[in-house]
Amino acid sequence: MSELASKAEELDAVDELAAKRTEFVLDDPDTAVYLDGNSLGALPVAVPGRIEDVVRRQWGELRIRSWTEEGWWTAPERIGDRIAPLVGAAAGQIVVGDSTSVNLFKALVGAVRLARSADTGRDEIVVDATTFPTDGYIAASAARMTGCTLRPVPPSEVPGALGDRTAAVLLNHVDYRTGRLHDLPSLTAAVHAAGAYVVWDLCHSAGALPVGLDEHGVDLAVGCTYKYLNGGPGSPAYLYVRADLQDRFDSPLPGWNSHADPFGMRPDYEPAAGAPRGRVGTPDILSMLALEAALEVWDGVTVDAVRSKSLALTDFFLECVEAYVPAGRVACLTPRAHGERGSQVALRCPDAGDVMKRLIERGVVGDFRHPDVLRFGFTPLYIGFADAERAARVLAQVLAETGAQDGGTAP
Repeated sequence: MSELASKAEELDAVDELAAKRTEFVLDDPDTAVYLDGNSLGALPVAVPGRIEDVVRRQWGELRIRSWTEEGWWTAPERIGDRIAPLVGAAAGQIVVGDSTSVNLFKALVGAVRLARSADTGRDEIVVDATTFPTDGYIAASAARMTGCTLRPVPPSEVPGALGDRTAAVLLNHVDYRTGRLHDLPSLTAAVHAAGAYVVWDLCHSAGALPVGLDEHGVDLAVGCTYKYLNGGPGSPAYLYVRADLQDRFDSPLPGWNSHADPFGMRPDYEPAAGAPRGRVGTPDILSMLALEAALEVWDGVTVDAVRSKSLALTDFFLECVEAYVPAGRVACLTPRAHGERGSQVALRCPDAGDVMKRLIERGVVGDFRHPDVLRFGFTPLYIGFADAERAARVLAQVLAETGAQDGGTAP
């Protein structure tokens, strides 16, 4: 056994989260390592049984009675309150439903309307220039709808780009390609100092690291639940609206579910109070309740413990990569500084697409981002240090083989 493999065993032996692994459906760790939880989290073992009950008993037997008797109607707020501690929010500020894209549209247009309620001259939306493409598309549409100018700016340059025309700023907490963690507290403070409102996309941070929405006075935030929250493919997203803004939040997508009297069926719209104001139409109950079951894996777990293990895992993986991988074959895009790192490691590799395909064939599942990025996501609830060591070792083997096949010309 190699020195690093022995070190992995020692680290796994003292891992306080190691027992959580049994709460997920995973492959044999001797043959497979799943490092793509930053795209789709693994299945929690409690979910299939819960969904069977929802389908067979709640839907099959109780049918429409389940809206009240099984709490279907209140699920968006109830599950929102379950997510709230994971992102540093008090209860009553998060509603679950729709997709991240839809919630982002609500939040961004709502932010512009909040800004303009105090200053009609605010006509600019600043967006993270490195954002996930959909966020950029939504921001552009929101700008057209509100008559704003869209201004893409790298996150590090946002404070200097703000002014008295800025209405809203859309930022990603963690860069989806590189895994870079942006400074939410200081950027939020800079936006507020300029008199604007901030919207944070938490897709790559919720469930992986502390966020502190309430602590840092974030205005609005959105996020998906199928990555580190393990809610399943297409599981509903969530919308956070800070409590003191809720009575002024003007959603561009009012629906009967967000009406103050949803069953009154009145032609005029009156928004509900509190978090339900962020709802639109009938919630997707099957996915919603699968997510609720999935969130049970967080019982007894603190986000601080997850963050501590995440940093240790990514540190160790990088240590193994440096020890095993042929020199110059990959370059790390993820910041080494803990304060600037999410829960993934991104490696630049000229033939990344082919390399990832070969890794997956050998049981090491990560993903590839065009044109040359290998991404490895570390979900601390079910990934261990032996997984990290094995992934780096197999990566080294694949890179050595591909380097030999192309005559060793890879930089």
